[in-house]
Amino acid sequence: MSTIQPPKVRHADKPAGKVRLPRIWLAALLGMLATAALLGVVSATAGLGAVGWITGLVTGSAAAALLVTARRRSDQPAIFPADWVTLTRMVLIAGVTGLVADSFSRPVSITALVTLSAVALALDAVDGQVARRTGTATPVGARIDGETDAFLILVLSIVVSQDYGGWVLVIGAARYAFLLAGWLIPWLAAPLPPRYWRKVVAAIAGIVLTVAASGETSRRVGMIAVAVALLLLAESFGRDVIWLYRTGASPRTRKAVRIAVTGVAVVVLWFDLLAPDRTWQFSLAAFVRIPVELLVLVAVALVLPPWPRRIVATIAGILFSLLTFDKILNMAMWDTVDRSFNPLNDWSNILPAVAVVRDAIGSALTNVVFVVIWISVVVIVGALIAATIHVTAVAARHRRGAVRALAALTAIWGLSAGLALQVTPGFPVASASATGLAVQQVQAYQAALADPRVFEGETRAPDAESTVPASNLLTGLRGKDVIIVFVESYGQVAVQGSSFSPAIDSVLHRQNAMLTSAGWSTQSAWLTSPTFGGISWLAHSTLESGLWVDSNQRYNELLDSQRFTLSDAFRKAGWHTAADDPSDNVTWTPGFTFYHYEQLFDKLDVGYKGPTFSYSTMPDQYTLAEFQRNELTPGHKPVMAEIDLTSSHIPWAPLPAMVPWNQVGNGSIFDSQPAKSETPAQVVAANQTKQFYGQSIQYSMTALTSWVTELNDPNLVLILLGDHQPHTSVSGPGATHDVPISIVTRSSSVLKQMSSWHWQNGLLPAPSAPLEPMDAFRNQLLTTFNSKTSGR
Repeated sequence: MSTIQPPKVRHADKPAGKVRLPRIWLAALLGMLATAALLGVVSATAGLGAVGWITGLVTGSAAAALLVTARRRSDQPAIFPADWVTLTRMVLIAGVTGLVADSFSRPVSITALVTLSAVALALDAVDGQVARRTGTATPVGARIDGETDAFLILVLSIVVSQDYGGWVLVIGAARYAFLLAGWLIPWLAAPLPPRYWRKVVAAIAGIVLTVAASGETSRRVGMIAVAVALLLLAESFGRDVIWLYRTGASPRTRKAVRIAVTGVAVVVLWFDLLAPDRTWQFSLAAFVRIPVELLVLVAVALVLPPWPRRIVATIAGILFSLLTFDKILNMAMWDTVDRSFNPLNDWSNILPAVAVVRDAIGSALTNVVFVVIWISVVVIVGALIAATIHVTAVAARHRRGAVRALAALTAIWGLSAGLALQVTPGFPVASASATGLAVQQVQAYQAALADPRVFEGETRAPDAESTVPASNLLTGLRGKDVIIVFVESYGQVAVQGSSFSPAIDSVLHRQNAMLTSAGWSTQSAWLTSPTFGGISWLAHSTLESGLWVDSNQRYNELLDSQRFTLSDAFRKAGWHTAADDPSDNVTWTPGFTFYHYEQLFDKLDVGYKGPTFSYSTMPDQYTLAEFQRNELTPGHKPVMAEIDLTSSHIPWAPLPAMVPWNQVGNGSIFDSQPAKSETPAQVVAANQTKQFYGQSIQYSMTALTSWVTELNDPNLVLILLGDHQPHTSVSGPGATHDVPISIVTRSSSVLKQMSSWHWQNGLLPAPSAPLEPMDAFRNQLLTTFNSKTSGR
């Protein structure tokens, strides 16, 4: 029986024969000559300026010299086979460096840059194999190979940062920051054991940066990939730092780290408990307070044995995490709909909000955002639980000091509470804000549970308007086309007291003058909307039903009721009724089952062949033109309709532009417009959200008022109003919920009948114009125009 003998391996630490130093210097010379030759090829084929030549030559020469110097100073002063592969990689990287240096002053060949980088990365898998197969693997060779990888990553991060931003440089600078830290903190400079994952991460970083530099992927996908590479790099360096700390840190260092970790844990809990739930309330004063919840946690920890203490700390961490998520949800709600998050009703608002985000930034990036959110959730929960466990454990270990600190802080808290001390109004030094927020949320939940009974009573209450005979219903509007148009996000802030309102006011004055010269009269006032910043259907249903519908819970209850709406009244009185919402992509069932419209229009059945404008599926001009073609043809039966205009819906970019009405056609005329406007991301990056909101209102109001003159229907009674104010980033904190409402008509009789309303002339209501809650409009309209005779 024979056995297979392993091949004999000549270990690198036992070189055979006499070392010949001239061979080492030959490697340096060849490296320099190869660099010059490569740069010559690059210059001849792709072009290379003087800066690129100089940088490339210096890089290649320095790399060759460093390789030779490292080998000469090692215990094995020789050039091994794997070193020739590494030297080849250095030469290629010198070419990449020359191209990158040249890119700051002139365009360079991306093909040449990517090709050289790709070959250098591919050879990274070769030199290690050569070293192992020839038995010449050494720590010095591994170190040189690693530094070569690091330099290539640095160079590639520089070129990618020119497009993606300076944050990419963190990837390239990570290795050198780690070296600098090693000079300042000796235990960080200790040798690290070989780790395959470290090599994998370096390869991933190099590959991702090379692909990003090539431009073959979209900028969004490239940035996501680079961000992932950065996270992997952070994980890899973090693991190395932890290993070095555990094996080499001195007792003094360990003590300092323990103090720092405890400090960080206290700061995390302090911030979590004191952070406001509204973004505009963040200030230093918000955190110069003492949270009673933290004092209670430490006090409990001091009296409990270890296991119960850990259980209580874990529960506290989970509760603090829930508090954090509640604050985040509140911030989002206050910034959009100007109220706090309702733990019972508002979960249904998340999907519509996601749809808006998806329309603004695309599905791919939205999915990435969700992944980031879920990762953040895990991190927040883990960090808070770890912080509560750590703080309670430290307090238990240092009982005497913890008792003294707790007594002092409790005394200060009690004194501050007794004196009602506040650093700034609304932020008492003796804070119980976290407990207060929890109580508020419980109360809101209880109120939401009780509200269905209250609202059910309102929907079932006797409704005098529903009993009016058809012959007496809306006789003052007989023969008129009554069109109710909701202009998305058209709120008070659009026309009063903002940086963008003067431009909108100018448009309204101009369009009002145009209408007046064409024989139209206009009057305006204010309504208070039940919603703010979004959830438009609450405003629509409030106006139609005459009930205050300020939550999705109430909206759903309303749809299950038999409430008499404006559309019911007009249909009962003999009008043809219709609704047009271009944002709907499926049949809006409540339009038939609750509002009882005879005709519904959505984006799928109006023949639109043009582009979308973010959330808005079609320009308002097309919506109005197509409604006219479908419903307002010559000889048509009087129409009552609700039309929802969406071009002024968040994110307000890209924006459409007006085209001649006779060229609207099937909407394909708008094909080129989105590319001429900024994207939502560009608008946010340039801090132009308010400006674009203002422009969107100008467009919508121009389209609507010019459509009136284009339609030229003498029987038209147009009621136009906003559904709600734009969200808080545009309206600002503390804005009202008021929206303008206007009527446009040629009928003097209509204006005479509504004279008791005391509306003001024009499209622009003054601050002193009448103000009514939106749910009062239904009864106001029906009471005014219900009569036995038609007063034309």
